[in-house]
Amino acid sequence: MKKFEGVNQAMLERFATRPGRKELLPELSAKAQVALMCRMLIREGWDEHIAGHITYRLPNGNILTNPWELAWGELTASDIVTLDPKGNVLDSDWNVTPALGLHLQLHEMRPDVHVVIHNHPHWSGIWACMQKIPPVYDQASAYCGVELPLYDEYEGTFENESTSLSAVEALGDAKWALLANHGSLVVGKDLRQAHLRAITLEWRSKRAYEVELAGGGRPLSDEEVKKVSIADDNGFPFVWEAMARKELRLDPGLVD
Repeated sequence: MKKFEGVNQAMLERFATRPGRKELLPELSAKAQVALMCRMLIREGWDEHIAGHITYRLPNGNILTNPWELAWGELTASDIVTLDPKGNVLDSDWNVTPALGLHLQLHEMRPDVHVVIHNHPHWSGIWACMQKIPPVYDQASAYCGVELPLYDEYEGTFENESTSLSAVEALGDAKWALLANHGSLVVGKDLRQAHLRAITLEWRSKRAYEVELAGGGRPLSDEEVKKVSIADDNGFPFVWEAMARKELRLDPGLVD
C-alpha cells in the first residue's frame, strides 16, 4: 500500500460527516454530477465552444456523456445522454460526437478508468501546441504529480478508430496527457479525482507559462512534488463540493 493511500478519504469521513453538520452538497443524480462537472470545468479553462466530451462509466457498465449540440455552459442534468458500452444512445434525442471512440476504447481497455475528459483548454493547449511539458513551479501545480506524457502523433482527428486506439495504447496507465497540436486528456477513477486532475493540469500550465514569460524560476523537485501529490488519490478534500456549490448558487436549475 502507498504510504498516503486513502488519506484524503479519511479526512472526508472525519470532517464532513459529523452528526448534525450541514451536508456539503444535496443528493445528486449521476447525470446531475456530470452536468456539474461540465459547468465547473468551463470556469477552469476547459471551454472551446461546443468542443469537448466527458464520459462517466456507471456501475452497470453504461456510460453518461454530454450531448454534441450543447456547450458545457448551457446543458443541464436532463441533457446528459446515456450510452451502452458500445456507444449506442439509450435515452436521448441528442447526438454524441463521432470522436467519442477514444473514450469508449479507454473505458474498455482500462477497468480503473471510470471518467474520461477531453477538450481543448487554453493554457494546457498552449503547451500541447509547443509540444513541451510545463514544469511544476508551485504547490497547486503539484497536486497530481509531475509525470505528464505528450502524445505527438496527432493526425487532425480522433474519429478514426485506429488513430484513437494508438492514442489509448500510448497513454498506457497514465492519468493525463497533452495531445500535440490538439488539446488535453484526463482520466480518473471517479469524478472527484478527474476534476482535481483537470483543474491541476490547467493551473500548472498557466503558472508555468507565466513564470517562464517572466524569466523563469526553480521548479519543485520530484521529492517536493511527491509530498504534495498525496491529494491525487481521492481528490483534494472538499474542492469538488465547493466548486459544485458555486455552480448551484449560480444556476440551481442545472440539476433538474
